[in-house]
Amino acid sequence: MQLQKKSTMSFKQEIERRRTFAIVSHPDAGKTTLTEKLLLFGGAIHVAGAVKSNKIKKTATSDFMEIERQRGISVATSVMGFEYNGYKVNILDTPGHQDFQEDTFRTLTAVDSVIIVIDAAKGVEPQTEKLMGVCRMRKTPVIIFINKMDRPADDTFGLLEDIEKQLQISTRPLSWPISSGPGFKGVYNIFESSLQLFNPNIQEIDPAIKFNNLADPELETFIGKSDAATLRDDIELIQGVYPEFDVNEYLAGDLAPVFFGSALYNFGVQELLDAFVRIAPFPRPQKAQEREVSPYEEKLTGFVFKIHANIDPNHRSRIAFLKICSGTFERNKVYKHARSGKTFRISSPTAFMASKREVIDEAYPGDIVGLPDTGNFIIGDTLTEGEDLHYKGLPSFSPEMFRYIENADPMKFKQLEKGVDQLMDEGVAQLFTSQLNNRKIIGCVGQLQFEVIQYRLEHEYGAKCRFEPIQMYKACWIEADDQAIIEEFKKRKYQRMAKDKQNRDVFMADSQFILEMAQQDFKDIRFHFTSEF
Repeated sequence: MQLQKKSTMSFKQEIERRRTFAIVSHPDAGKTTLTEKLLLFGGAIHVAGAVKSNKIKKTATSDFMEIERQRGISVATSVMGFEYNGYKVNILDTPGHQDFQEDTFRTLTAVDSVIIVIDAAKGVEPQTEKLMGVCRMRKTPVIIFINKMDRPADDTFGLLEDIEKQLQISTRPLSWPISSGPGFKGVYNIFESSLQLFNPNIQEIDPAIKFNNLADPELETFIGKSDAATLRDDIELIQGVYPEFDVNEYLAGDLAPVFFGSALYNFGVQELLDAFVRIAPFPRPQKAQEREVSPYEEKLTGFVFKIHANIDPNHRSRIAFLKICSGTFERNKVYKHARSGKTFRISSPTAFMASKREVIDEAYPGDIVGLPDTGNFIIGDTLTEGEDLHYKGLPSFSPEMFRYIENADPMKFKQLEKGVDQLMDEGVAQLFTSQLNNRKIIGCVGQLQFEVIQYRLEHEYGAKCRFEPIQMYKACWIEADDQAIIEEFKKRKYQRMAKDKQNRDVFMADSQFILEMAQQDFKDIRFHFTSEF
């Protein structure tokens, strides 16, 4: 573990050179592959893993949990930072699988912009629409990378039309593909006026050819007469139909620039990265419940958006991921934990390169810092230099699937309890304790989460569990202005009441009818379907 040295740049320069973004997509669109290729350009890694083939021993750098390596999917958000052309780039690679979308939604609260990866053959898929809905709600700037152009793809203009309709955002191509599938010749980079030729048989990518004038007959010597004619027509149509790219519209979240390429062949990725660092926003003001916080404020503030247990199974380590919103984070300085009122001195804060970590002396707005944690932090916690501040927008959604969790090995009761406790703190799923019989209930968004919990309990904590079915429709957090009404409700609905991990009252409705009846009978009670209220 290395020690990262203090910076000699000014505070303002440090903020304005940071680019913190998430890569999101539907499963299998190539998101983790794109992440790897961006890391290659940043010199953060030297060999890309192969996500697709289990025969290849190298696995994706950003997939560091054992179950991710076995299944070839990302189930936890990975945080990776690298330097590129004077910029400090922080990538958050998110799970694509819908069963882990809550982790992705929380991650989107910790980034300043997003790259959405779309499969050229499949177009916009349901998971992409949901994620775009979160970006729209938060006005997060979005860049679209249309991947897998080396495979047969839909008509490009039709694809852009679909994207605009389904994602409800205007688009502007900043690069343009020359054919697709077996006939894919490359891309014309509109942003840089250059031609990038595709050759699947070579590892190294040829340098871009500067090409300001597409009418130049020399274009045909590179891509052939027919493709040259099509490219000229397409670019003329783009210039006629689409307005000039306006960076302010992009920063406002109203316009998505579009790039094309093939992440698998590392093609079109550098063009994407070069444009991204130039146009993407540096850290912006962040809304807290009390006020808006500017990144330029001198005093540190930040919030925990993710917790990961056993990031290094050999050391049983648990890390809280802190997004810095303002000020400079300094090692060994005392900070206030706003929820508990306690103070903490962080002696070994870390920066990440997937599972590799290095201890840092300081960090700036936009950076993600790993705080070693023994159970003090939960998702949504705020660290400050004394101010009582609470950042908003880190919801836990009402789960859609429920199971009783039971110990399958009586000798490992303590290990199971500790494992369940830590995994629930991560936000992997939610834990409820029934007031009727004290049984523990796990609530998840999807079936795969139960498998991950079972696998991780056994392999990381040495504890075996089994799940038993339970008839359950919704978990609702309840709130009322008069505590007596809450107490009356709890008495009447005693059999269906539970406590969540923060000891809040939760009504466990076992059918839609039961929930609707409760809402009718208790009009003064507010029923919440996210835990953020």
